[in-house]
Amino acid sequence: MSRLTLPDLSLERFRRQLASVDALPQLCVLGVASGLLTGGVMVVFRFMLDLGGWAWMPNGDSESFEALPPLVRSALPLVAVALIGLWLGRQPPKARKLGIAHVIERLSYHQGRFPVRNWINQWWVGVISVVGGLSAGREGPAIHLGAAASSGLGEKLRLPHNSLRVLVGCGTAAGISASFNTPIAGVIFAMEVVLMEYTIAGFMPVILASSMGAVVAQLVYGSEPAFQVPSVSLGSLFNLPWIVMTALLIGLLAGVFIRIAQSDAWMARWPFAVRLGAVGLSVAVVAWWYPEVQGIGYDSLAASLTGELSLDVLVALIVAKLLLTAFTFACGVPVGIVGPVLVIGAAAGALCGMAGGWLWPQVASDAGLYAMLGMAAMMGAVLQAPLAALMALLELTHNPNIILPGMLAVVVAGLTSRQVCHCQGFFVTATQHGLHLLQQPLRQALSRVAVPAVMERSLARTQRRISREQARTLLDDKPTWLVITRSSEEKTPIALKAADLARALLDEQWADEEAFDLLEIPGQRLELAPIHLQATLNEAFERLNEYGVDALYVQHTTAPMIQKISGIITRDAIESYYRYKR
Repeated sequence: MSRLTLPDLSLERFRRQLASVDALPQLCVLGVASGLLTGGVMVVFRFMLDLGGWAWMPNGDSESFEALPPLVRSALPLVAVALIGLWLGRQPPKARKLGIAHVIERLSYHQGRFPVRNWINQWWVGVISVVGGLSAGREGPAIHLGAAASSGLGEKLRLPHNSLRVLVGCGTAAGISASFNTPIAGVIFAMEVVLMEYTIAGFMPVILASSMGAVVAQLVYGSEPAFQVPSVSLGSLFNLPWIVMTALLIGLLAGVFIRIAQSDAWMARWPFAVRLGAVGLSVAVVAWWYPEVQGIGYDSLAASLTGELSLDVLVALIVAKLLLTAFTFACGVPVGIVGPVLVIGAAAGALCGMAGGWLWPQVASDAGLYAMLGMAAMMGAVLQAPLAALMALLELTHNPNIILPGMLAVVVAGLTSRQVCHCQGFFVTATQHGLHLLQQPLRQALSRVAVPAVMERSLARTQRRISREQARTLLDDKPTWLVITRSSEEKTPIALKAADLARALLDEQWADEEAFDLLEIPGQRLELAPIHLQATLNEAFERLNEYGVDALYVQHTTAPMIQKISGIITRDAIESYYRYKR
């Protein structure tokens, strides 16, 4: 009677499965875990924002800057930049990198691993910048906190780096989903802005993460979206030409925003303290008369959708909030920009809608419709993420009838920003031959798979000089490669095909030899460089080019100060995978 064998549920087997490109069930498990973790992080972050509102805002509303006396609300941004300066001023510049741009940088150049210091800084700066009255959003901090927490989970479990990429996408989607209560927009944002790819293996875990993030947020805050949206309709198709004109204007505004925000090279010549002071003073001056520019501005956004804002406030939101947000970012204060961008776009749309009503009252749609379209158009143009903007529009309005004019507005605004203002997506700053590093097909394909999925595991370690008997013992296990360890003076190990040693044993030329120098017998030998077990094929390919070798030995730590060679991966193996299995 055969004995029932239990499946291997060990963490080591889970890691090996994740190394493959088709590890969809395992990635889905990670997606669920990431969504729950990020949802919990977002609840804590939003609680900290609410706590700041309860501490000194009227009615405990963190957006009620209008209810504060002018002196108090103007003093808040000065206090905020002082606190940020005290916290970040003594830290190195790399520790000040926060938000979505930092997430993309870590994904592009560091395999999705995040420094703990930056993560802690994001909590502090994210809360202080919003509650302290700077023109800042919570979505950038939410994405950083969620992506880093999810990646940290993968690092803690020592998962291969190809799965860290997916975890970063999962944390991003769950962060957006828990902030806006828009799970579909969270998925599209993660794939379009951060991961910059669309694959089944990437989509499914990200969808699960976004769903779980929304579930956790809804359990605490309910199912209502970030702000209330009135029911509107397009009405006459004669509104479409004016929608195009509105989108053209918003595209130009997006281009101005990106140009100012990315003038950080010029701003970097100022001392950090001077930059912080300039940000605090500029916000304080505007806030004296127009407190609507402070914080995220969701209350102002909701008012613009219902037509409750006066003309001068709309202009202040379009001009002042745009300049203040972009200037703050350019000065090196890492604030979130997605929330303010939505507010600016809604105000611009509402103003154009009001103008359309004055010019052609018989057929003009409600200004609230234009405000919604402006919100999506500005987001799509600034981020160059049209699908994410459209999904956000659909989920926030729950109105499929608005999608047709929304598509037109998003595309026109995006084209205007890209072609007229020559602006790429806001966070795509590092380019190579016109492409972001994450958009290169070779890099994308090789980043989806980890080294264990392709490496040759059949090997044996040996010294350079061995006896005939030792050679036979080595070959008894039928290894594919022999890893010849050398003295420290001789640098790295060398790989020799085991078949070459077998031929030498049978060769009459070596029949009288009782010992072999494995560096002297005829055969294929490859210089080796080290690579760790968690690395992706992209990391391995870069390491091959960096060291100028054709093979790597894969090592991992089995105990403190003890490393084991797990396999060998050759350039030919990587190229074969890319050609035939991607």
